[in-house]
Amino acid sequence: MGLAVISEEYCTETERELTVRKTSLFAQGDGFAVYDHCSGELTFRVDIYPAVSGELVLMDPNGKPILTVRKKRPSLHNRWEGFLGEKIDGQNQKPLFTVRRSTIFGGGRAGMVAEVHGGVGPTEAETEYRIQGSFPQRSCKVLLEGNPDREEEEAVVVAEIKRKVVADAHMVLSKDVFSLLIAPGVDAAFAMGLVLVLDQVCGDEPEVTTEGSVHSEDRLVGLNGVGNLSKFEEHPSELVM
Repeated sequence: MGLAVISEEYCTETERELTVRKTSLFAQGDGFAVYDHCSGELTFRVDIYPAVSGELVLMDPNGKPILTVRKKRPSLHNRWEGFLGEKIDGQNQKPLFTVRRSTIFGGGRAGMVAEVHGGVGPTEAETEYRIQGSFPQRSCKVLLEGNPDREEEEAVVVAEIKRKVVADAHMVLSKDVFSLLIAPGVDAAFAMGLVLVLDQVCGDEPEVTTEGSVHSEDRLVGLNGVGNLSKFEEHPSELVM
């Protein structure tokens, strides 16, 4: 199943896991650093500056723009568009894909839909993805509506966002660090572009406990207790090994 949206360069023949870490947590210019789980190497980076509202640029480790996602205004569905490379104002550049809420109702609980323009299979029809689950809780899946390589109508899971677990330390990391699982043949840059939009649209919701109180996670949560995240902030490579 070849599903290149940005480039074949970001597709692999085997399932891939990326570790996504929010950076600059307590300063202006929050962004993301994305590491390959197996090699520990930096794969993508995102620098976010408050002065540039409604636009994010996914870059390679050297700072070369791969993808720009930009909020479309006005839009009742909170619509975002993805452009190849760096989007330059004044150029008639068509978006590669569009991400929007499936309904104007429901607020942060409303589902999200991604539409890839031009198709990614043997046909040129528009391809639709559905995002199911809760991004604020780091528990959601990206489903392809129908398989372009087969005559199937059933949705196929092409990517999944999950809480990051450090098995050796028996720790579940805070929601500022999470895993992005990508199916074989799926474009990792496109999947990360969806993550950027989800982070902007859905944000972070406080976790509500069974007692009804609100719990905001800012530390490493152990399976048998609570640990400190500072160790992993100083040595990010330990997150991916």
